[in-house]
Amino acid sequence: MRRLILLRHASTPGMRAACFPSAQDADHAALAKVRHVAGLPARFDHYSGPEPAARQTAEAIRPAPIVVAALAEADHGRWSGLPYERVAVEEPEALLQWQRDPDAAPHGGESPAALAARVAYWLAGQSELDGAAVACCDAGPIRAALCHALGLPAGSGALFDLAPLSVTELSATRAGWRVGCVNRPVLSGRS
Repeated sequence: MRRLILLRHASTPGMRAACFPSAQDADHAALAKVRHVAGLPARFDHYSGPEPAARQTAEAIRPAPIVVAALAEADHGRWSGLPYERVAVEEPEALLQWQRDPDAAPHGGESPAALAARVAYWLAGQSELDGAAVACCDAGPIRAALCHALGLPAGSGALFDLAPLSVTELSATRAGWRVGCVNRPVLSGRS
């Protein structure tokens, strides 16, 4: 049975400014806390999304994670790095279309359905493995994994709040993926 621990990467300046995700470094102060992550198994396969903050978070846990393209945050096209509020004011119809239609990509990037499909494909490969795995990535792939595990439609992952440095845990069973926890804080309390 595969135990999959999905760790949302450390905070970034864009997260604090309520912007669409973009390739940014993790906050140094947040990365310093990663060494106090509690509850990880003694042995685990180690993965990371390709974004700088995901790789930096993974490397703070243990060096040399396997970088997995399927764990990349959705490509938000021309909205990448822009404040959500600005997009809501300048392109309200496009934003509404993107929120309601999982196949829509009005920003010129990737649709929620495309993100869901690539994460589901990666999960299918993980379900065939044994042991534990820790994967550091942003919220989009974690939400897509939750939707897949729960049989929810693509794009409905926005219903899940996922804080930086929180864990979502899935376990592969013969009947599919089982959700162990969502958005659990993982810092040991030391700073």
